[in-house]
Amino acid sequence: MKLYDLELSGNCYKVRLFASFANLALSFEAVDFFNAEHKSTSFMQLNPWAEVPVLTDGTLVLRDAQAILVYLANKYAGEAWWPSEAHLQADVMQWLSVAANELQHGPNKARLVKKFNVDSDYKLAESNTHTLCKLINNHLQTNTWLAANRPTIAECAIFPYIALAHEGNIDLSNYESLNLWLNRVKQLPNFISMPGIK
Repeated sequence: MKLYDLELSGNCYKVRLFASFANLALSFEAVDFFNAEHKSTSFMQLNPWAEVPVLTDGTLVLRDAQAILVYLANKYAGEAWWPSEAHLQADVMQWLSVAANELQHGPNKARLVKKFNVDSDYKLAESNTHTLCKLINNHLQTNTWLAANRPTIAECAIFPYIALAHEGNIDLSNYESLNLWLNRVKQLPNFISMPGIK
């Protein structure tokens, strides 16, 4: 399997992190995002959305970090990270939806503005981030993990951009349960980091 990867992308890191947790062998092809390689004809044949990550597994080509997590967990990691019960799958999916929506429009957007000088509404991203962090913190006051009472791909989907929130000038110090969860994820076997994650 090959991951078309960008080291500084939290979405690519989600896949790298899960592959490490699950002991999955991936090869990596760096995409020169800053020189617009993601908009090249050859890359857009893989992903017309012109976004990373992209995973290839034989003839299969998958885009979107959340979709890639579901595929890898379901096909290669069994129930360890993707539960078989419908209600627990739905529980995990709730968090994957958060990763694709609130996380993208909150801490990811704030980081893009402050770290990469992307022209966007920082105040809105900051507000969205604190709304999200309060919700997650409240959930984690009575739950050790995000879903299914154990680590799942929900952790991989949510962790990166929360752990990188400081790069968007977001202060997480008031979210005690959230910070305890961040540390629990870092203590999981085979945890790997990325630039910006302390």
